[in-house]
Amino acid sequence: MSEPSDEQTAVLSRLLPGGRGVWIPMDHGLSGYPEMGLDKIDSVIDSVIKGGADAVVLQKGVLTHQYRRTSWDGFVCHLSASTIHGGTNSQSKVTVGNVDEVIARGAVAVSGQVNLGDDAEPEMLYDLGQITSDSWNHGVPTLGMVYPRGPNLIVDPEDETKGVAHAARIAYEIGCDVVKVPWTGSIKSFEIVTSAVPIPVLIAGGTGLSFDETLSIVEQSIIAGGSGVCMGRQIFGSDNPGARVKAVRSIVHDGENVETALSFL
Repeated sequence: MSEPSDEQTAVLSRLLPGGRGVWIPMDHGLSGYPEMGLDKIDSVIDSVIKGGADAVVLQKGVLTHQYRRTSWDGFVCHLSASTIHGGTNSQSKVTVGNVDEVIARGAVAVSGQVNLGDDAEPEMLYDLGQITSDSWNHGVPTLGMVYPRGPNLIVDPEDETKGVAHAARIAYEIGCDVVKVPWTGSIKSFEIVTSAVPIPVLIAGGTGLSFDETLSIVEQSIIAGGSGVCMGRQIFGSDNPGARVKAVRSIVHDGENVETALSFL
């Protein structure tokens, strides 16, 4: 594959200033609803933009409304979808849009998802490949959200990343410009992930953690060569999303420690 186009490079430099980014996905309402924070999404988006988010990831219908409302140039459209009501197919993502359409709706980049080990993994890989081909032709960057979590997942006992390095590698090899993966639990294991690919690696926020613990993970991921976060519920589900964005930014962009980051809350 040739080098990214000038258009892709320009967008990536804006969404990942200095090679790092604070991206806030808010595409969760399609998968399941009610979802705390998404019932007041206008004010939440205003807050995270004011707080300094580099990108916000949305499904296309929400994207249309938010772009018309804000004219902001940091929206990424997620093109993959499934819902909690899908039974055994609840993690089987399908593509629900195309690049040309979502550019018209206000997106400057797109994303697609693959759940490794799911019964529908081949179809998801095919769909992500189609997205990267389409985005390449339009000069638009692609984020790959790749999670090793399906029932058919085979993990080498010696793989300290438990499939996360493979997830990152898949996104890179299939043509993504950025990849979002889960945290692996340690700096040492996450270094294996970041060294596996030459594209920026963003960590997911995760659930069941305090925000203090999340900030510690963000700090460790940067030490390990990570490029920032693609973090949803820990931000949009909070009482002060903008302050949390500022806290994360201080680590990702300014190299601050967790203690300093907490001062923004």
